[in-house]
Order: sequence, then structure tokens, then C-alpha cells
Amino acid sequence: MCTGVRFSDSAGNMFFGRNLDWSEGYGQKVVITPRGYKYQSAFLGEMGGSAAIGMGIIAENVPLYFDCANEHGLAVAGLNFPGYAAYADSEIDGKTNVAAYEFPLWVVLNFKTVDEAEKALRDVVIVAKPINDQYPVSQLHWLIGDAKRSIVVEYTSAGMEIFENDVDILTNQPGYGWHKENLRNYMNLFPQMPKEIQWKKAHMTAFGTGSLMRGLPGGFYSTDRFIRVAYFNTHYPVQDSEAANVSRLFHTLAGVAMIDGGAAMADGAFEKTVYTGGYSSATQTYYYNTYDDFTIRSVALGEQDLGASELIVK
Repeated sequence: MCTGVRFSDSAGNMFFGRNLDWSEGYGQKVVITPRGYKYQSAFLGEMGGSAAIGMGIIAENVPLYFDCANEHGLAVAGLNFPGYAAYADSEIDGKTNVAAYEFPLWVVLNFKTVDEAEKALRDVVIVAKPINDQYPVSQLHWLIGDAKRSIVVEYTSAGMEIFENDVDILTNQPGYGWHKENLRNYMNLFPQMPKEIQWKKAHMTAFGTGSLMRGLPGGFYSTDRFIRVAYFNTHYPVQDSEAANVSRLFHTLAGVAMIDGGAAMADGAFEKTVYTGGYSSATQTYYYNTYDDFTIRSVALGEQDLGASELIVK
């Protein structure tokens, strides 16, 4: 399970991040894709493009990004979507065929804005082709964002579905449309302190802050996390500095982080937030921490050799 979020600072710069929740890590590292890097796409031939940075693993010399962003400020994160994702079994003639494993990389290499990506996506088929036998196809949906807006991309039995994401967050199944409709059940939530009220002769005041938050879901279930992160992302005050916005990103995602022992999967293993990662378009910097080390570390894209032809791992 996972949670993603996007917001802008007071100057309009994007901050984009996610929690990756699972019972264990994958050996993930920060991977930089320089402009000179080329790879053989599953269906589209040799590809390269913008420089990008994100968290992932490398297989067959291809970065399998869990989340990433490019030098232009376009970011994408893949979140678990089992039971709903339904990719094409094989390529379809006349369409832009993209293997599921390369979808985030394809987005950040080829586009600068959400508008550009959305236009191209209407002709895309996502194909259930694994990169090799070691890594089976993951069932995902994706949050794509830039400084102005975000969308959710879901490839289901209905084909390609693109949703305007006007709350700028995403969790897991069911689909985004269901989650968005469910928000209407929580229109009573507000951060303000209520005024004194009178019932008959009794005058009553709240015990303290948070009185109008009662009913905000507190569990790890994906539907609970969607409501909670939507609430936090909506009401967090807009920040000015890089440090304040990085703090906002990590505090927001900490509010929906999973704790070991809290929720077991079908195999009995407990999920936890393996890492939290995020990108600042203001400084082209990727920030991250892990379950066992809360220290926020950073890698700046501009400090790398972006003209190189080989992947860079940090």
C-alpha cells in the first residue's frame, strides 16, 4: 500500500512525494537518469530524453522507478492497485505501447508538463510485459504532477482512464473515482476551533483543538488514508522556504505512515512505511528517509553529471 501527495509553495514551485508501504524493502536506491542515457524500450525502440531522479531499482540497465521527477518539474509515482489494474496482454497496433515496468521512466523522459503527458496518454496502451522473470508485472495506478496540477492514471478493464486530481493526493484501491466521491462523506471536517454554544441553559466549549476533526479516519486502510491525507494536504498552510516545504511534505506523509505491527497482510507480514521520498522542483532535489532512520537525506539533480550516458546510483 502507498500514499502520494502534491502541493505548491508560495512561489508556485511543486513539491511531490510518497510513502512506499510494504513488509520489506527492495534494495531501492536513489537513481539518476542523465540526459545521455539510452535504453531499449519494450515496444518503442531506443529511448532517452530529460534528466530524471527518483527512488527505484535497476534491472537490465533500466531504472524501475517507484517514483521519480525530471529536470522540468514533472513527477510520477506508482501506487499499488491490485484487483483493479488490468493491462493489455499484448501490444496493440496503431497505439503507443508502453510496458508497465517502464511507465514512470517513459513519462519523465518524454514530457515537461502534465498537460503534455495527458495529451499523449490518450493514445497509450499499458502492456503487461515484465522486464524479466525475476520481476513480475506490478498492478499499479499512477499519480502524475507538476507545479500547476496533477492527474491520476488508471489502466483497467475499461482501458485508459485519466482523472483530474483536484485534491492532489492518491492512495490505493478502489479507483480514484470512488475515493473522490467518498470525500463527500467527510464535508463536516474543519480545523477551526468551534465557538461556544448553548443548549437550554448549558454553555459549552470544546475541550481543545481538533473538536471539528472528530470522524477523521485513523486507520491504515487505503480508504482511511485517502481521507486523512486529503484533509492534511488541504489545510496545511502554504509555506515559503525550501526547508518549510520539505517539512510540510514529510509531516503530511508521516500523518498516513504505516507502523510495524499495525496492519498485517494476507501472508501475516506487517506493512510499514519502508521509505518516504519526495522531490522539490524549486531546487531539483530529491529528499528521502527510511523506516529505521528518520534523518532526511537529499540528492540534488543539478550536482550530477547530467551529460553522462550511464545511470548514476546514490
